[in-house]
Amino acid sequence: MITAWFPLCVGAALACWPAAPTRLQAAVEQPTPVRLPDMWAALRWLLPAALAGLLAGPGGAIAAGVLTVAWHQERRAHRRTTAELEMAAHTATALRTMVSELRSGAHPVTAAEAAAEVVPAVSGDLRALAASARLDGELRASALPGLAAAWTLGKRYGLPMADVLNAARRDAEASLTFARRTRAKLAGPRASAAVLTGLPALCVLLGQAMGASPMSVLAESGPGQLLLVVGSILLWAGTAWCRALTGRVRIR
Repeated sequence: MITAWFPLCVGAALACWPAAPTRLQAAVEQPTPVRLPDMWAALRWLLPAALAGLLAGPGGAIAAGVLTVAWHQERRAHRRTTAELEMAAHTATALRTMVSELRSGAHPVTAAEAAAEVVPAVSGDLRALAASARLDGELRASALPGLAAAWTLGKRYGLPMADVLNAARRDAEASLTFARRTRAKLAGPRASAAVLTGLPALCVLLGQAMGASPMSVLAESGPGQLLLVVGSILLWAGTAWCRALTGRVRIR
């Protein structure tokens, strides 16, 4: 039985062996390109740790990695806040345009299409809402949940669509104004936190320039390596705590 199974397995393996691509397949199928953005993202993560490891040893590499994570988290939080403000502004503009069109006697579908022309950033969601309303389907919009909810409310209970969307517009504009004022008031504390975060590195550079040689202690001794790791973790914890405190106020 063993001798019979062996040729059967070999035959099955040869039958499943992938054939070489033909000339037509080679001409039609494009080779998988190398994704340079992914490589650049990995390089941005690894390069600071590699350089710090060469200059300050393993402790410096770990510290650079932790600080790189903190920097990316801060950048991501800033981008998210900016995107939320922009989306709130687009929502308010779309609602304002629709209310103006409805006041002039336009149909809600026509008003949504007009708003899509005015606000290209959310034109896809507005056109999807218009298409769903034209087909009497469920109104959904991931980027404009307030508009979709107000439209559904007015449609379900037979309320004047202009009044319902105008109330949603006032709420969106009030939320946007509050968020902008809050962000402006928090600019000072965030700047202070950024200065305090960079102050330890500035002090190390200043001590090195004055001849105290703190870099040699941090890079060439065991306690210095430990201080690098602990200090970087504390800096990351401080930035995370400040980000949690200042990020509690969100656009609703």
